[in-house]
Amino acid sequence: MALRGWDLLLTARSADQLEHLGAQLSCKGVSVASAAIDLTQPDGIAVEMAGLLQQGAVPSVLINNAGAAYTGDLLAMTLERWQWLLQLNVTSVMQVCSAVVPAMRENGGLVINISSHAARNAFPQWGAYCVSKAALASFTRCLAEEERGYGIRACTLTLGAVNTPLWDAETVQSDFDRRAMLSVDQAAETLANLAMQPSNQLIEDLTLMPAAGAF
Repeated sequence: MALRGWDLLLTARSADQLEHLGAQLSCKGVSVASAAIDLTQPDGIAVEMAGLLQQGAVPSVLINNAGAAYTGDLLAMTLERWQWLLQLNVTSVMQVCSAVVPAMRENGGLVINISSHAARNAFPQWGAYCVSKAALASFTRCLAEEERGYGIRACTLTLGAVNTPLWDAETVQSDFDRRAMLSVDQAAETLANLAMQPSNQLIEDLTLMPAAGAF
């Protein structure tokens, strides 16, 4: 996005990594502001997002990309883990949208939520993840309907397996061939193209899958 000239408001868990990334991107001639926010902790999100918005202009595009996965039987999953996954993959998206979208209404804008093909499929051991992504897809469609009158569009970028650190997480056990997955750069390029669509159109969902098929 920075290479295409976008000013950026960034959030992630690590303040150090955000500071390092911000310094790199500022060298590309764009404005970068950031705030370290743990989206698994619901109580602080509204205040922290308000502070981030005060550092820069109202965004014209909001991208919700935080997420996690969990593998294991649905009915053996602890309530704590269930609530953690749903908070990060669904509820935090609602909270971020609640903090940002009202400010976007004056000039319109685009919300892009990063989803997964698991939203449309049932995979054994991935049930909680499938549920969370199906809920995210439904939330996005409902948001688009409610905000259309304000000139706000909402869509999903639905991805197949992407080779990210998600596969190294302690909550994920898999033996998929990561060499056959999409690269982060492929997903990012598609996301950037989706963000630049003209304001008089809406690609409601764009699905990008590895050529090798579903994982």
